[in-house]
Amino acid sequence: MTRTSYHHGALREALLAACLRLIETEGIAAVSLRRVAREAGVSSGAPYHHFADRAALLADLATQGFRLLTDQLTTARSTADSPTTALVALEQCYVRFARDQPGYFRLMFRPELSQPEKHPDTRAAGEAAFGVLADAVAACVAAGDLAPERAEPTTLTLWALGHGLASLWLDGQLDKRGSLFGTTATALVDSVIDGIPGFLDTGTGPPRTLPLR
Repeated sequence: MTRTSYHHGALREALLAACLRLIETEGIAAVSLRRVAREAGVSSGAPYHHFADRAALLADLATQGFRLLTDQLTTARSTADSPTTALVALEQCYVRFARDQPGYFRLMFRPELSQPEKHPDTRAAGEAAFGVLADAVAACVAAGDLAPERAEPTTLTLWALGHGLASLWLDGQLDKRGSLFGTTATALVDSVIDGIPGFLDTGTGPPRTLPLR
């Protein structure tokens, strides 16, 4: 499209797509409204028709990322054949999302940039993604696979596990570890995630949420 051929809705999507490309190729620091406009092939003032400032643009992009993650997590859970295997599927999906969508992932968990406290849609989208995991853990409780008092710490543990693996993979750390042991990052991730059913069966992990000090 040329800068004169964008209609109202297409311009917003083009700007978001340009912002995502910049993050993936040059990092979040490269993003400015002027630079995004140039990347999209529009005038430097065009972004202000949709975004008040850089934070608003990043918030909208983070919202888009969280919604995409929620859709993928929901699909992954729906294809599992039991509540426990659903947790495995969700962990695999979370790490895969980070690997396939690094631009979104690097932004979504940078609240100082997207400022979700000022953008309720972003906060709601993030909570919806987390809610898929929380609901899956609740299903394990309902099925008798997990004690009720372990639901909250188990949810946080699984979130931390998935996020940690995803971050390590994106930062190249799993590739380094894999090379030391003659394996791959994918194999390392699979070996960790495959242990989730055993974690539930043995009852390991904190029985209650401990106070932070």
